[in-house]
Amino acid sequence: MIFDLHCHSTVSDGKLTPQELLARAVERGVDVLALTDHDTTGGIALVQKEIDDNQLAIKLISGVEISTCWENKDIHIVGLNFDKDHPAMVEYLANQSVIREERAMEIARRLEKTNLIENVYQGSKEIAGEGQIGRGHIARYLINQGLVKDNAAAFKKFLARGKVGYAPSPWLDMKSAIDVIQQAGGQAILAHPMGYKLSGKWIRKLTIAFKAAGGDGLEAAGCQLAPPHRQHLAGLALEYGLLASAGSDFHFPSSWIELGRNLYFAKDVTPVWTLWPEYADVSY
Repeated sequence: MIFDLHCHSTVSDGKLTPQELLARAVERGVDVLALTDHDTTGGIALVQKEIDDNQLAIKLISGVEISTCWENKDIHIVGLNFDKDHPAMVEYLANQSVIREERAMEIARRLEKTNLIENVYQGSKEIAGEGQIGRGHIARYLINQGLVKDNAAAFKKFLARGKVGYAPSPWLDMKSAIDVIQQAGGQAILAHPMGYKLSGKWIRKLTIAFKAAGGDGLEAAGCQLAPPHRQHLAGLALEYGLLASAGSDFHFPSSWIELGRNLYFAKDVTPVWTLWPEYADVSY
């Protein structure tokens, strides 16, 4: 079976609608999917309706990717298989949405002070549509205005830490996200540990802090993870008693990241889905 437990739609910063993402997951042979949009569960009901209406065999697991702050770094926590309507989760994500809006407005203000560009917030909101606004939408606006050629250049020139358009993240700490996920009955997963550009020493420090905060598991399989990185993450999971999760972190069709691709583990880790009765005995 193929489990892809980390992906994004237009409800946050992905480029496919929830329905389009589902269709692609089915096409790619994904058996169990978690839609994990940034700080929102708004797309889950849309995907489930599509599954029910068309009697699709794919299974949907509730998901979300929550932004947090640790050691002055943005760290993402994926929540899996929780009650999306739990009052604590609804309240928490509503607060995250306010934080996102305020940060986007501050980034826009800083960019507009350069006199290179105007209407940043309004333009970025149009790109986000009904979705949760983020720096990715601001990057797309900068591209559309001809200031940079691609997303990487937008961050390198304007949006990364130390650049003119960078605004500090006012996110809550990891423990707050872990607690609300677990309160809603789900599992808290440290997202893409290799994606924070940390040294091996700092990845271990992050893993220890995540475990101490009550975290359940870490992502030990991803599309682009090299074998040594998979081995390292599997080793950390085993050493600190963490479950292993697998996710593509898909945002849009590309040649390097795809739904369900290369989501294998390196060692004898315990997959997070062993906690879910219907998948407890599934091999991987």
